[in-house]
Amino acid sequence: MLNKFAVVGGDLRIIKLVNILAKEKNIIYTYGLERAEDIKNVENVSFCENIEQATQNADIIIGSIPFSSDGRTINSPFSQTPISIEKLLYASHSKMLIAGSISSQVHDLAKKQNINLIDIMKREELAVLNTIATAEGAIQVAISNTDKILHGSNVLILGFGRVAKVLALKMSALSANVTCAARKLEDFAWMKAYGLNSININKLGENLSQYDIIINTVPHLIMTSEKLQYVHSDCVLIDLASKPGGFDEKALKDKHLNLIWALALPGKVAPVTTAEFIKETICNILNEARKEEKYVN
Repeated sequence: MLNKFAVVGGDLRIIKLVNILAKEKNIIYTYGLERAEDIKNVENVSFCENIEQATQNADIIIGSIPFSSDGRTINSPFSQTPISIEKLLYASHSKMLIAGSISSQVHDLAKKQNINLIDIMKREELAVLNTIATAEGAIQVAISNTDKILHGSNVLILGFGRVAKVLALKMSALSANVTCAARKLEDFAWMKAYGLNSININKLGENLSQYDIIINTVPHLIMTSEKLQYVHSDCVLIDLASKPGGFDEKALKDKHLNLIWALALPGKVAPVTTAEFIKETICNILNEARKEEKYVN
C-alpha cells in the first residue's frame, strides 16, 4: 500500500530513507532538507516552502533521529533555517509522527495536540538491527585511532547490553582479547557462553592498565578520576553512550587522555543500511496500526 509521507528535517539516514520510499512510488513532501543534493530531481519527491505545505497532504510525518539535541529545535543539518519542535507538532495535529529518541516533554506536548507520536528508537527490531552498524562503526573508530592491529589487542568493553554483546563477538572474531565488564550474574553467564573474559565493573582499578582499547556502552559515569589514573596514555578510549557518557571529562583533561565520543554511528558509517532498517520498522508500525484500526472498526 502506497503512502504520502512528510519528511521534516533529519540527517543522512533520513535522506537515504527518502530515496528508498520514493523508489517504491510513495509520495514524499520534504521540509528542512533543502541542502540535500541527493534527493533533488528525484521522482515523487517535492521540496516544500513551509512546514504546513509539507504536512497538510501527508498521511504520515517522519521527523529526525534523534529528534532534538537542544530541546527547542529538531535536528535538521540539511536545513537552511532552524525548525522549532512546537512548529512541527502544531503542523502534525491529529496525524502520526514518527521520529527517534524523543524526550518525555515532547511526548506530553504531542498528547495535548492529539498527535500519535511514535519513538522509532524504542522499537526492539530497530534497536537490535542498529547494533550491527554501531558495532562495526566502533571497530572502524578503534582501527583508525590506534597504531596497532586489533589482533592480540586487549580490549575492555564496559556494559553488556545489545551493542556490547554484538561488539564483543565481532571484536573476538578479529582475534582481539576481549573482556566485558558488568554487574549482573546473568551477564556473566552469557559472557561465559560466548567465550568472553569477564570482570565485575565495580572491581575496575589497577587492572585497567593492561588494556589497549576501552569502549564504554553505559550512559552513566563509570570511568571516574580514580579509575582513569590507571589507564595508560596511549590507550584508545571510545564512548558509544549518550550523554553524560561513561568518562569523567574533567579527569580526562587533567590526565591528558583523549576520548573519542562516537555517537550516532549507524547514520555515519552505514546510512543506506540504516535507512533500510528504519524503512522496515516504519512498515511494521504502519501494518500494526492498520490491523488495529481494522480490529476496532
